[in-house]
Amino acid sequence: MAKPQSSPHRLFAALLLLAPLLACAEGARTAADREPPVFQAAEVIDTSRRYPIQVPDPLEGFNRAVYNFNAEFDRYLFLPVAEAYETVTPDLARQGVSNFFANLGEIYSFANGALQLKPIRAGRAVLRFSLNTVLGLGGLIDVATEMGIERIPEDLGQTLGRYGVPEGPYLVLPLFGPSNLRDTVGLIGDTVAYGLVNPFGLASIERRYSAITGLRAVDKRSQVSFRYWESGSPFEYDLIRLLYTKKRQLDIAK
Repeated sequence: MAKPQSSPHRLFAALLLLAPLLACAEGARTAADREPPVFQAAEVIDTSRRYPIQVPDPLEGFNRAVYNFNAEFDRYLFLPVAEAYETVTPDLARQGVSNFFANLGEIYSFANGALQLKPIRAGRAVLRFSLNTVLGLGGLIDVATEMGIERIPEDLGQTLGRYGVPEGPYLVLPLFGPSNLRDTVGLIGDTVAYGLVNPFGLASIERRYSAITGLRAVDKRSQVSFRYWESGSPFEYDLIRLLYTKKRQLDIAK
């Protein structure tokens, strides 16, 4: 598929392309059965603004270049490695790796839940971490979810947003993908905190053995079904920008 060209006037068409996709997903369900939409078009479209779809992107030229780089990196290196990992690693082993890294994420969720003054969220993270670490062989088995205690991730970007820090301009980070200025600061903060807390000494181990960091990244990529330039939309960049922004707003509001 040819890569889309930047054109602010084509942004409205991107929303129109969502309609048939949603219709197919709904299938035979009646109107009464359908859940209300996450957001209405009127909430994100304002024709009086420079960016009709309300996602400020003053660095669009840079962001599109990084998006294209990420797409090529993913196509020729990252995705083949992730697919090879899926092929040679038994499902049970891959699930154990995913559970282990997800369990470490409960540390972020606890800290940010506490910072946001959400005692129930913070307590849930502590409970999940304790159960999975003690009963789940160090986190390899997600015992907590089996017990009905679902994972609700929290991060520093959400914490900053909870206290009114504006999201700032949209950013596409090399390798990491869609973000914004606030979430980028949050990502750096969470990473620094992980190094300082150094759970089980893993941060120190990862610094010595980069293969562990690589495994974390490959495992995460193997869990994501998204494929660049295969969305069926010539406005893929615009759709990702909108959906990421709305998702983060919902994460902060929940």
